[in-house]
This record gives sequence, C-alpha cells and structure tokens, in this order.
Amino acid sequence: MRLLIDTNIFLEVILEQARAEEAQTFLGRNEEHEFFLSDFSLHSVGILLFRRKRHQVFRQFLTDMMAQAGMELLSVPVSDMDAVALVAERFDLDFDDAYQYTVAERRNLTVVSFDSDFDRTDRGRRTPAQILQP
Repeated sequence: MRLLIDTNIFLEVILEQARAEEAQTFLGRNEEHEFFLSDFSLHSVGILLFRRKRHQVFRQFLTDMMAQAGMELLSVPVSDMDAVALVAERFDLDFDDAYQYTVAERRNLTVVSFDSDFDRTDRGRRTPAQILQP
C-alpha cells in the first residue's frame, strides 16, 4: 500500500504520547508498504524539535525515516498551491491538512493520520491500527 504519513504519526513517537506504541509499530512495517512524507511534515517536525533544542533527535529522524526506511519526500509545487486553497475551502481544512490531502490526491496515496479532519474529505484517512489489521 502507498501511504502518506501525516506529521502527527511521527510526533506521537517523538513526543512519547498516548498512541506512540501504535505509531511506532506501524512505522516499523516500512518493508510491507511504500511510505511517503511531505516536505511540510518534515519541516513541521524540524520546527518542533529545533524549538525544543533537540537537534540530534531531528538528525536521527532523518536517518531513520529517510535513509533507513527509504521514505520518499513529496511536495506541492507552487503551480499547484491554488489546489491547496480549493481543498481547504471544499473540506473546511487548515492549511497543513489541505497540503497533505493535495499531496495524497496528486500521487494517489492513502493518508495515515490520527487527525479526524481528514474524515470530512472524500479520501478519508486510515489510522496506524487500521493499517496494521490483517
């Protein structure tokens, strides 16, 4: 399965939040699926970690996700930014969710997220637990 991993999946693990184990188990299944990451998510993780002076954790994230897991980085070109605004209006999404949706739509990816805002879209979303189910 081709999966766009939303920012909150990574942050759940990095910040050791309530669903960290579920997210970690899911991320460990990178050989079973094709994982994709938006540049927006990468930058969001970087911003949060740099604010907390956790530069080494960011470096480890890059090594784990990009180098070892082979996750592909995707972006929305400036020429397609109007689509982000249209998606935001159509589904009442914030910029970050509209950006993720647009990446997923353009590449025909399934969004994996804990964010229920994606449930308002025609693509929906799957949680890590749903992906892990046989």
